[in-house]
Amino acid sequence: MTTYFKDQGKRGENAELQEELASNDKIKKRDAVKKVIRDMTLGKDVSALFTAVVNCMMTPNLEVRKLVYLYLINYAKTQPDLAIMAVNGFVKDCGDPNPLIRALAVRTMGCIRVQQISEYLCEPLRRALKDQDPYVRKTAAVCVAKLFEISPELVEDQGFIDTLNDLLGDSNPMVVSNCIASLAEISTSGGKPVYTLNSPVILKLLAVLNECSEWGQIFILDVLAQYTPATAQEAENIVERVKPRLQHANSAVVLSATKVIIRFLDVLSDADKIKAYLRNLGPPLVTLMSGESEIQYVALRNIQLICQKRPSVLHNEVKVFFCKYNDPIYVKMEKLDVLVMLANDNNVDQVLMEFNEYATEIDDEFVRKSVRSIGRCAIKLDKAAERCVNVLVELIQTKVNYVVQEAIIVIRNIFRKYPNKYESIIGTLCECLDTLDESEAKASMIWIVGEYAERIDNAAELLENFMETFQEDGAQVQLQLLTAVVKLFLKRPSSAQDMVKRVLALATQESDNPDLRDRGYVYWRLLSTNPEQAKQVVLASKPTIEDDTNLIEGGLLEDLVANLATLSSVYHKRPAQFVDHKKKAGAEEFDEADEPEPSSERPTTSGVMSVPEEVRRNPPPAPVADMLSLDDGPA
Repeated sequence: MTTYFKDQGKRGENAELQEELASNDKIKKRDAVKKVIRDMTLGKDVSALFTAVVNCMMTPNLEVRKLVYLYLINYAKTQPDLAIMAVNGFVKDCGDPNPLIRALAVRTMGCIRVQQISEYLCEPLRRALKDQDPYVRKTAAVCVAKLFEISPELVEDQGFIDTLNDLLGDSNPMVVSNCIASLAEISTSGGKPVYTLNSPVILKLLAVLNECSEWGQIFILDVLAQYTPATAQEAENIVERVKPRLQHANSAVVLSATKVIIRFLDVLSDADKIKAYLRNLGPPLVTLMSGESEIQYVALRNIQLICQKRPSVLHNEVKVFFCKYNDPIYVKMEKLDVLVMLANDNNVDQVLMEFNEYATEIDDEFVRKSVRSIGRCAIKLDKAAERCVNVLVELIQTKVNYVVQEAIIVIRNIFRKYPNKYESIIGTLCECLDTLDESEAKASMIWIVGEYAERIDNAAELLENFMETFQEDGAQVQLQLLTAVVKLFLKRPSSAQDMVKRVLALATQESDNPDLRDRGYVYWRLLSTNPEQAKQVVLASKPTIEDDTNLIEGGLLEDLVANLATLSSVYHKRPAQFVDHKKKAGAEEFDEADEPEPSSERPTTSGVMSVPEEVRRNPPPAPVADMLSLDDGPA
């Protein structure tokens, strides 16, 4: 066969092929068809041979006929008028005594996306749907969905949808699975359901579930997940029938079965039975983690949804999700999220030991997320917070630059969650100031110094060091430094008079950032008019941050659980967000078209106040001078 894929480079090759295709020698004709498919596969244009190839349709050789059908599928769109020539051959093949040929003809006519041919397909398709051979019927069922994409009105007018619904009671499992797959595809494409799910239909689907191919089982399970049982007893019966699919070798079948069970558990009221079914879900999900890396990734994304919906499913299986040395980075990242979700007071020591070990790895991104995961555990588990802080202090003492910076960011969040509880480690943090070169880490350290300025003896000196690079730093650092200096001034006025004057001048006169300017003017007005009120505003107690383990809100979570084992559960987005591109593109164009032109009358600053340009450039000196008299006030 390989000889047909060697490029012989002959001049007039199409003419020679045309002669061979018209030859009475069966072997020569067969070889010519193979050469045509060879050239088509290599990207050569052999559409000029369309008529000669179509004339080979009537050959009794099944191999040649399949190749001719392949050629027709490829070139029918570019030669729609000539494709009509093949209709008679298709119609004749649909009545062939060999069921393989009948099914092949129906399948090929469905794959040829030409409106003219679809009109001739109706009668052969109707006969195929009622054919005595199940292979023909299952092929015809899929063909209905393909015809619906070309001409929805034709499918509805010819009653093919009703025929598919009737075939749900067919005695052959493959016919039933193809019918339900076709009906589901038509429902999705048409935007409305074309089949009714009731108890008799569900019983029919369950009856053939065990006998279908693995992909047939997936189609049936996906449809079962859309059904709403009338009673708890019905839900329990369906779960019992679906439960054996959890032991299937195909990971898609396992996830689809999991989806059905997770959905139907909401209908059950017996807590003991729910716990028993959740225990049954654990081992199959664990088994998925022994598959290939790509399957592990998909499983992990789905497991995150399952754990948020039913946290007790895998609470005893935390070791399964420990990272292995040869795991790809994308699998390791997802395992970290799952470990945080599964962490509890009983296993947190094991989890922290793992995170501590991961923080010594080579991969920068993985190490950073490991350190962040320690902080998430501290915020999630109050009793384990001190152990998490101790681990972070150990990591800081390693003096590895990016580990130290990530740890400082994490500790900032821990301070926000547990204010006035772990200030004893501030001294350790201050030893690392010289190594900070990332904006978020510097901003976090500045926040810590400003928040606890009254407890840090050299807070003014520390902030003074940050002031040296104020103009070179990013907006995040500048905003945080401005606030920290004002906090220090309000807590210890005598040590920050000159500094607060300089930082306000830099923020209001030297900065091009409107947010920084506006915040500078706000602080300036507050300090110059009512220092006590400024304390109430700037030093007000902040709300503690919450656990971010369960990030997905309830409504979205329900939609994602309903779409387990699909791309939606991998992206963690509703299908409409990444499927309906036309609607989205149209909306973007509309938004851009309707966006108003910038107006010269609109304010040039954003934030809480708008400041005239002349005031911004030349602020009056009196208010800053007035601040120097605040020494008499309380520290």
